[in-house]
Amino acid sequence: MAVTKIIELVGAGSSSDDAVQAALKDARQSLRNIKAVDVVSVGLRGENLDEWRAHVRISFLVERVSE
Repeated sequence: MAVTKIIELVGAGSSSDDAVQAALKDARQSLRNIKAVDVVSVGLRGENLDEWRAHVRISFLVERVSE
């Protein structure tokens, strides 16, 4: 039976899609077996409200260590 772990990240970009992709790109640098990305929310931030932020949940398989 597979066990899945979920982490939450916030990515930033020039559009909501860019922000989601930024979070996924960073997650891929340290995680394997990513199975799902769920967008929790998106919104504008910054002094001029010109930076998109995306709050995402990333699901990945937990790897078992052989004994």
